[in-house]
This record gives sequence, C-alpha cells and structure tokens, in this order.
Amino acid sequence: MEMKGAMGGLYKLTEWITRIAFSNILWVICTSPFLFIVLTKFLMAVQTPDAHNEQLLSNWMLGILSPFVLFPATAALFNVVRKWVMGNSDVSVFKTFFRGYKENYKQSMIGGIFYTLLFVIMYVDYTVYMTQLDGFQLVGIVMLVLLIVLFVSLFNFFSMTVHYEMKTLQLLKNAVLLTLIRPFRVFSTLIGSAVLVYIGTQMPVLFVFFLFCLMALFAFFNFYATFTKMQEQQEKMKKAEEESETEQALLESMDSAKKEENGSKP
Repeated sequence: MEMKGAMGGLYKLTEWITRIAFSNILWVICTSPFLFIVLTKFLMAVQTPDAHNEQLLSNWMLGILSPFVLFPATAALFNVVRKWVMGNSDVSVFKTFFRGYKENYKQSMIGGIFYTLLFVIMYVDYTVYMTQLDGFQLVGIVMLVLLIVLFVSLFNFFSMTVHYEMKTLQLLKNAVLLTLIRPFRVFSTLIGSAVLVYIGTQMPVLFVFFLFCLMALFAFFNFYATFTKMQEQQEKMKKAEEESETEQALLESMDSAKKEENGSKP
C-alpha cells in the first residue's frame, strides 16, 4: 500500500537519500586506491610543502591509476543515475552499478588512457609556455582553455559511454564536440559541481555519502536534457522536410494535371 501525505513524502525522501548514499559509497570503495593517493598528496602538501619528489611520484601514481580505477567506477556510477533520470528509480543500485562497471570497463579504461595522456601533455605544455618561455603566455592561456574544455567534456564522455553504443574514438570526439556546440548545459554542470565540492569541503562527510553521486546525477540530467532537445529539433526538421516533399509532390502533380488539361483543349 502506497503511503500518502507527509509520511509518504518523508518515506520517498529517505529512500532517495539511501539510494544516493549507497551509490556514492560503492563509487568510493571502487576508487579507494585513487582516493588514497589523493588524500596522501593533500596531506603531504600541507605538512611537507617542499617534498617535490614525493608530489611528483604521487602525480605519476594518480595518472597510472586513473584509467584502471577512476574511469570504470565513474562510468558505473553514471549507469546508475542514468536509470534514475530516465524514470527507472526502483532498480537495484548494487546490481546496476556492477553491471555498468563490467559492461563499460574496457571502453571507459581506454577512454581514460586517452584522457589521461591528453591531460598530461596539455598540462606540461601549459606549464612550459607560462613559466619557461617568455612571450608565449598567450599560447599558455589557450592551452589552459583547452584543458578546461577537455575536463568539462568528461561529463559528456561518461554520459555517452552509458547511454550509447559507440566506438571509443567516436565517444571521445562526440564528447568534445557536444561540449563545444552545447556549452551552456555542460558548463552549468561544472559550476554546479564546483558548488557541491565547496559545500563538501565545509562538510567532509558529504564526500563519502553524497557528493560524487549528486555530481553524476546533475551531469547526466543536463546531458539527457540536451540529448532530448536535440532529438526534438531533429524530429521537427525531419517533419518539416517530409511536409516540404509532400507539398512539392502535390505541386508537381497539379502542374502535370494542368499541362495535360491544356494539352487536351483544342
């Protein structure tokens, strides 16, 4: 029997809090090696700011772990929130998460390798242009903008990975293209995620229980809204083309009939 009124609303709220928290915990568990290095790097930066070699080693370890740990787990999290956004909120979080983890592991891993390499190359270029080459700061700023676009396209990459069946190179290309042609939705996701991260810094417990799942939910919601709008526009264009073709065929038929009528007159 479905609960109604205030008790029904409270039950639904509790249910959603449980879903989000459980999904977030699964993501944290699956990315724990990566998160451990991030935490260690942060503590070293605070306690021993001169430990440059240790920081460099941490960066290498993060780069190596990202494609094999961070990317597959994030794709699995997006697989869960995709179900919610598309109206299937009663799915098993555990089964949906690990089904998405298994099905998308290879593709997300390969995409993670590409993204990691691009991030490293572009970040090194940015650092060189900004700090070591005089007169090339403008190029460094351009590299920084490209880095931001590449980072933002990650939201589209994970959304497309779980929503479409494409080859990895197509996913990478389309993720960046969608970011460029529909920037408002994606950058609103970035701003919303930044706000959530700021709130998380004030209440660290959110990182474990809610933060990453909420970011994924917001990101896929924006992606799906963009996808739906583009699909509607495509259908309108297709309908307009069909109506235009029908009108053209009608005009040609009427013109042909008129010619026959004129030809039959003495």
